Amino acid sequence: MSVPPQRRSYLHAALLVLGGGALFALILLAVTTKTGIAGWDQPVHDWFLAQRSGSVTWLWASVTTLSSPTYLSIIGVVFAALWAVVRREIWRPGLLMAAMGFTVAFSSVIKHAVARPRPSTANFMLGPDDAFSFPSGHTLGTAVFILSLGYLLLSRHSTKVRRSAVAAAAVVLIPAVAISRLYLGYHWLSDVCASVALAIVVLGLLMAADTWQPLQKWSNAAQRRKVAQAPAP
Repeated sequence: MSVPPQRRSYLHAALLVLGGGALFALILLAVTTKTGIAGWDQPVHDWFLAQRSGSVTWLWASVTTLSSPTYLSIIGVVFAALWAVVRREIWRPGLLMAAMGFTVAFSSVIKHAVARPRPSTANFMLGPDDAFSFPSGHTLGTAVFILSLGYLLLSRHSTKVRRSAVAAAAVVLIPAVAISRLYLGYHWLSDVCASVALAIVVLGLLMAADTWQPLQKWSNAAQRRKVAQAPAP
């Protein structure tokens, strides 16, 4: 007996939320008890400090700057606006913006709830940062943007080129941002791993929202009215 597409989408979304949530919970438990992956935090931090070199610092500094909440928000808004204008739709770019906005709020709540100190400020390479360490906002924002965008593109029209491009972006850019935060001294290993787990949760929530037909039908109807009311060129 075949599973209806809508139910299958909800199932995939639930698996992502539960799987990502379970992984995040395990990492959080390790951080609070200083066991598991948290035991690797200091050795990995020390290793990255030993690898610092002027010839590559500029690269990681550039990566972390472009993936900052400010720059990433600008990139996301511009991208979504162009998408809405060129494709004449508001549902998918709206979902992308909603996911990113939710991520900022979600990350802030968790940071203050856990209140984990950052590594030593003496090793920060781009100036002071008094925000809490867990999770990494740069890594979380980048992962949510890439995974959400990839899903929204592939769920409507999946081609081999698109799948390859999304996979390459996820495999290259997300680890690059995570490494930049470790190299520059602002985060622990468990911080960036927890961010990836949370991004999986957000992706599952986005998939569930995209599958919920009443919302999508309302958005599509509003867009059709907008196009119909637009003056003829």
